[in-house]
Amino acid sequence: MIAIRLALRVVRHDRRTRTSAILMGVGVAVATTLMLVLVALPGAAQSRVDRAAWQDPAAADFVGEAGGGPMLMNISEDRYDNRTITRVDVASTDPSGIELPPGIDRFPGPGEVLMSPALRELAAGLPASVLADRFPGEVVGTLGTDALTHPDQLAVLVGHTEAELGGAAMSVFGFGLPGDSWDASLDLLAGVGMVVLLVPSLVLVASAARLTATRREQRLAALRLSGATPRQVVGMVAGENAIAAVGGALLGLALGPLARWAASHVPWQGGTWEPSDFTTSPVVTLAVVVAVPLLVLAAAVIGVWRVVRSPLGAAGSHRPRRPHWSRLLSLPAAALVFFLLLRNLSGQLGVVLLIGALGLIIASSMLIGPFVTAAIGALFSRSWRKPSVLLAGRRLRHDPKGAYRASAGVVLAVFTGSMALTVLPTIETLAGSSSPYRDSTLYVYADAQADEVADRADAVLARYGIAQRTERIATVEMRFDENFGTEAYVLDCDAAARLLRIDMGKACAEPGVADMVMPESLDGAVVASYDGAEAELPEGTPRHRIEVEASDIHVPVLIDPSALPVGFDPEPTIVAVSYTPENADLVRTALASAANGLQIESVSSRLASQQAELADLRRVTVIGLVLAALLSGCSAAITTAGSVMDRRRTFGALLAAGTPVHMLGRALRTEAAMPALVATVGAGATGVAVGGGLAWIFTQSSPVVTPWALAPVVVGAVTALIAASVCVPALKRVSAEPLSDD
Repeated sequence: MIAIRLALRVVRHDRRTRTSAILMGVGVAVATTLMLVLVALPGAAQSRVDRAAWQDPAAADFVGEAGGGPMLMNISEDRYDNRTITRVDVASTDPSGIELPPGIDRFPGPGEVLMSPALRELAAGLPASVLADRFPGEVVGTLGTDALTHPDQLAVLVGHTEAELGGAAMSVFGFGLPGDSWDASLDLLAGVGMVVLLVPSLVLVASAARLTATRREQRLAALRLSGATPRQVVGMVAGENAIAAVGGALLGLALGPLARWAASHVPWQGGTWEPSDFTTSPVVTLAVVVAVPLLVLAAAVIGVWRVVRSPLGAAGSHRPRRPHWSRLLSLPAAALVFFLLLRNLSGQLGVVLLIGALGLIIASSMLIGPFVTAAIGALFSRSWRKPSVLLAGRRLRHDPKGAYRASAGVVLAVFTGSMALTVLPTIETLAGSSSPYRDSTLYVYADAQADEVADRADAVLARYGIAQRTERIATVEMRFDENFGTEAYVLDCDAAARLLRIDMGKACAEPGVADMVMPESLDGAVVASYDGAEAELPEGTPRHRIEVEASDIHVPVLIDPSALPVGFDPEPTIVAVSYTPENADLVRTALASAANGLQIESVSSRLASQQAELADLRRVTVIGLVLAALLSGCSAAITTAGSVMDRRRTFGALLAAGTPVHMLGRALRTEAAMPALVATVGAGATGVAVGGGLAWIFTQSSPVVTPWALAPVVVGAVTALIAASVCVPALKRVSAEPLSDD
């Protein structure tokens, strides 16, 4: 208790200690608030996935007795006004034994429809031919919140007879239920976000905790030499830091709901989050609120170990040992673990281990940084031309750990930024479509149902007064020899020109076979349907070359129906229809109402979906980088100011000896900025390498490095320079105070 009372008295009467405690409390509050959001992020991601498990074909229940399940299901995506509509079509002769997911209170029978509230409201405000007719039947209920990924999701559950869904539907034993699905990419993003934001927040806390650290050590060393026991010294340190740490943790707990509310309004995959997604259990919340102050107290107690062990050394500020070169081995070792796990990534455990390896890479920077700082100090000391450079070099050599501490947060922010800006451009290279169809074409792979789908769609188009009609495309295998075969479309010249992004050229004048390669003889070429029938092309069938409108388009071989062997008449498998900007919604409605949940494809829809996903990634990247930059900048400024305050006596003696203030300011800026400038370059290169590895997970292709990957290095250097400028006001404040205060 005596130690606690002494600590309270120091905080109450020493202005600099009180300032340090306030800054530490603010840092702990920020870290606690951020940790409460970050620890809730994986659970929020899983909650979102659990609610949508019934919409995930991979999560459907395929396990049961042989012979197929009691339920047929089609899961597809539709679009209206650049918004995604998730559609699930089901049929069952005995739905009583099918377990319904949370949020769905009934199994829809034939002709019954359940809509999400947002879709029901949207459809009610539009003509039926624009949206509602896509889901034939009567709306008999609403999907509950527990069945939607986000409050504004457009989702629909449509009931059919088994004959309507046909053989193209999945035969399953039930819906996917919570716990049956997980999103690897979302879990990975959540884990990476925890690592890259949690570490800078802890650096901020450590920076605030070490403010006036030298002054505290000297005070405690004096008490230790005057007879204080090690337990009393540790008690004083714990009491002095507990005041700020506990107060900051409670403030962070109070701000937690506000931070979680803000996080729930960040859009992802077309909508925001449920407020309950970011809630954590009382045990986890208590663990965070207790863990952060304990980390602060542990760091403080470890920091005074030198005082407890050797009070004379602390009082005399003996020179610390320089970092050993073996620290440089930590980065290659951590990188080796990361890339080994990357090559063998599988399952949720693999994701957790990969995130742990990413943490090891970040931790290695803490080991390498002081060695680099000491090397820079040695270089300055040997090659100085100005006194300010010599002073900076001596400081960097004398205390490289303390000098690097101001740069640690900036280095982490640069690493994070370079990593993110390597992943994003690589993912963006996947955007686009190699589909051969024109932007104004809708198509559906209907297989054996193609004729039925086309007839129903044509009837709806006629009812809407639209002149366009569907085109039926048969797919066959074209074998030029025994070793080479490829897919081919059976399609006449006029339809191909309307539907596909090609220039038929001379192919229309002489119907035959057209493809993207140079014309050659078709002697011996065989066409085969997928039901096993095959026939040799007639002798003399002409072969033409077609030109595509873009280099990334892949067009199958085209066979004019008149060029097929006599008696060979393959069944159509694809239904396609053209549309104009004026009737786009009506044509989509006609095809969707006829397809009974089969996926309707279009180039424009695919591109819109890709751009929405990229927009999500850009948004979370910007938010993460801004937070990391703010945290790192604050920690650098606090550490720089604390460095000046800790060396107040040294600077006072230099000023008393006649050293100009501007020279000391230049020396302080040099010692604060140079390690950061050098370290940011290395952090940027490491971030690009790690980002390339993470990009490979998403794209399975080589990373794309753009000039934007250098932007975090530039921003980090500017942040370091701005943070270093804090030392000048702090130096002026120190020079204005009498040395007798110490």
